[in-house]
Amino acid sequence: MTRTLMPFAAAALLSGCASLDPAYVRPAAPVPTGFPVGDPYRADAPALPDFTHRDVFRDVRLQTLIAQALQNNRDLRIAAANIASARAQVRISRGAQLPQLDAAAGVDVTPRRSADGDINGVRVGGSASLLPSFEVDLFGRLASLTRADQARLLATTAAERGVRVALIGDIAEAWLTYAADSDLLAIAENTVRSAERTAALTEARLKGGVAPRTDLLQAQQILETARADLASQKALRSQDINLLQLLVGAPIDPSLLAPSLDQAASSVAALPAGLDSRVLLRRPDIIEAEYRLRAANAEIGAARAALFPSISLTGLLGLASNTLTNLFTGGALAFSAAADARQSIFSGGAGRARVSQRQAERDAAVASYEQAIQVAFRETADALADKGTLGDRVAANRRNFGAASETLRLVQARYREGIDPFLTTLDAQRSAYAAERNLVAGRLAEARNAVTLYRVLGGDGR
Repeated sequence: MTRTLMPFAAAALLSGCASLDPAYVRPAAPVPTGFPVGDPYRADAPALPDFTHRDVFRDVRLQTLIAQALQNNRDLRIAAANIASARAQVRISRGAQLPQLDAAAGVDVTPRRSADGDINGVRVGGSASLLPSFEVDLFGRLASLTRADQARLLATTAAERGVRVALIGDIAEAWLTYAADSDLLAIAENTVRSAERTAALTEARLKGGVAPRTDLLQAQQILETARADLASQKALRSQDINLLQLLVGAPIDPSLLAPSLDQAASSVAALPAGLDSRVLLRRPDIIEAEYRLRAANAEIGAARAALFPSISLTGLLGLASNTLTNLFTGGALAFSAAADARQSIFSGGAGRARVSQRQAERDAAVASYEQAIQVAFRETADALADKGTLGDRVAANRRNFGAASETLRLVQARYREGIDPFLTTLDAQRSAYAAERNLVAGRLAEARNAVTLYRVLGGDGR
């Protein structure tokens, strides 16, 4: 039996000796070597250090939510299942490169007849055989297919990492948004109380004959507007919780939520973006695109190899006897071996067309890889432009809110003294309300920018 299988072992050693894959060369990045500098961009550290999400999102409550999501989120479970499927496909491809051994057995029953033709018994025979077969991969077709599946496995792994980075960023952003909406809810509550006091004062002035009815109607308008905003903010904050529960994949503990944006935003660390655009090569989507390109490159080699003859070795090692009692005697043992070479003589040019198809798919994969780099560069440059100006915007919003608050205080005092009409007070209230909301929005945008930089720079670096 060992001698019978020796040709298959020798053929296995010969397999994969040749590869018709094109030489792989990573395409040059179609973006500048550095990110934009100068106004509105600001200089950062010359290189981006390794970091994890814990280095960026330092609040223990947020870290707890992220840890829960990494265990429970359904998108991550789908991505993990995709990796398991791709890993199994690699094992299937590798198995095709090894000799295959099938077993078969059978029993046959034939009647025994006497001289006069009567059936007076039966003869029971049997057979058992091992059927080894093997495709000699002289031109590397099977090896190329295995390399393609290995590259797709690595691409799927990178895609899973991309899902993880996106999930962490989404949770951080939702957590910050909840904190901002809590501030906006507090602003709406304060505005309702202020509007109620203004409406009561105006009604008293109307009863005293020192204010027209239009003042009361205007005061009631601003009061009802504030009440409507309050109701909307309550709904928004509830929706923030619903989103967090979806991302985490389980109910969340209310104690893990930040009560104010000041508290939440102060725990988010700013990232140095680095000036070298090569840091973008760490992004999961770019890594995935490159492995898709490598897979397409290997598929070309497999298509080229398919143009050459395929050589198969087959054999038979078995036992056969017309009676089961003699099945394992020495005379029942038999073996044979054969080689078979096949090549299509005419296929209407399908083989060469398949090579052209794979080359076109490789060209598309090159374009996809380059596009992924260009998109990454644009997203990072946009985030850096925001980072360079958000501080100035927040500072301006803070000064504007200070001026609007002081204006409102003075106008209300003048209205109580009967110096200014109520319309002036109404405008001042609206301006102060809008200025305070803009300040919250600016501070939220500043915190979100750190989340965006975490995403666009590829997430965890180690």
